[in-house]
Amino acid sequence: MCGIVGIVQKESCFTELYDSLIMLQHRGQDAAGMTICENGKLNSRKSKGLVNEVFNQQHFERLKGNYGIGHVRYPTAGGNSKEYAQPMYVNSPYGISLAHNGNLSNTSELSEELFHSDLRHISTDSDSEVLLNILAHEISKRGVNEPSPDTFFDAVENTFNRCEGSINVVSIITDYGLLAFRDKLGIRPMSLGSRKNSEGGKDYMVSSESCAFASSSYELERDVQPGEAIFITFNGELYSRNCADQASHNPCLFEYVYFARPDSIIDGVSVYQARQLMGEKLAKKIKAEIPDEDIDVVIPIPESSITSGTKVARTLNKDLAYGFVKNRYVGRTFIMPEQEMRKASVRRKLNPINDEFKNKKVLLIDDSIVRGTTMKEIVAMCYKAGATKVSVASAAAEVRYPNVYGIDMAAKKDLIASSRSNEEIKAFLGCDNLVYQSLEDLVQSVLELNPSLNNVEKSIFDGVYPTDISESYLENLEIKRG
Repeated sequence: MCGIVGIVQKESCFTELYDSLIMLQHRGQDAAGMTICENGKLNSRKSKGLVNEVFNQQHFERLKGNYGIGHVRYPTAGGNSKEYAQPMYVNSPYGISLAHNGNLSNTSELSEELFHSDLRHISTDSDSEVLLNILAHEISKRGVNEPSPDTFFDAVENTFNRCEGSINVVSIITDYGLLAFRDKLGIRPMSLGSRKNSEGGKDYMVSSESCAFASSSYELERDVQPGEAIFITFNGELYSRNCADQASHNPCLFEYVYFARPDSIIDGVSVYQARQLMGEKLAKKIKAEIPDEDIDVVIPIPESSITSGTKVARTLNKDLAYGFVKNRYVGRTFIMPEQEMRKASVRRKLNPINDEFKNKKVLLIDDSIVRGTTMKEIVAMCYKAGATKVSVASAAAEVRYPNVYGIDMAAKKDLIASSRSNEEIKAFLGCDNLVYQSLEDLVQSVLELNPSLNNVEKSIFDGVYPTDISESYLENLEIKRG
């Protein structure tokens, strides 16, 4: 999972790119980068670290230009060194910089094609570098000295035909403009925003999430449609085209559960409202499965569970307490690159307020339970703080299968629900009661908010992958993540 942003505006765009990457920091903490174009020259900076660590005043002074792209990285494919930071660049044709959010599922086959058929060398094992070279090769096949938007759209169409998986992209075609496209199944989110500029025209921003717009006074125009490509010239002229046959809307369900910020709107659905509905539906299941006398207080685990947890407390008519103090200087443990780092960070990240637990029967609400190691630590904290009973409820259904579309969700064997019954999970966590949201209710929490949506991508819950995923691919993934 990564965050991407692209901007075309009348004035220098470094500040807007920086602010947008800050707003997308929750999507990746490993590395950050941006590339900005000025008079045919590309100015770039990328490195490992958080956005405010990678960029400083000297970069503000050096990275000039009115259109550019930015990226925050959460590693799902390839290594974890500086070389894998994005945007990535190839000099032919025209000079192309690219930032990618998602995951290719046929990287190995494409790498072979690039070497033997396209005569291109790949220097890393990053699927983003493969994607960049596929796009560059498809553009170069057109052999046009003065390319039109259709030149790039034709190349995107062929890129879709060759690539499997989720491929949300923002890219700079040097001296021509910004090319962005969303994968044909719409798994990962992408939004288009705009604002009026000083000349009476429009500045444009394309971003993984709409939350990135507000910091720079951009407003959400619409979602980029599945299979749609957008080209914006450096003069601010916008062109678009559907570049994929049989495109369909399948937004990732886990975006609404955990990844996206609550102030984002994805495919016409408010993430905040979706999480409220999750809480409301979860409360009804809790009422049916946990005795009322086993709950004195509802405590959501900050931060992505607060919206659903608050709704649970209101629906159950129970006291709500924010019983954990979160250290905001520790990143999101789920997207930390190493398991040991995640485990060690739990106690640094959360500290219980003992008064909210002492001699109380506590109901913990979390957005999801993936590996279970974090929740096991939290349950132990509750008992140590004086709780007499601890119940756990997950706003998401059981996570049973690996993700192949941009979320490094651990090997299947490490997913706590992949091979355990609910009773066995409860014993592992050490809690008194355990409730999971039903998958049907979880899906409806999203679909009810946008009647035009017919489906969501929910493979981590039901194992049904909307693209061609082979058993050998899953076996190799299991080895790699294990």
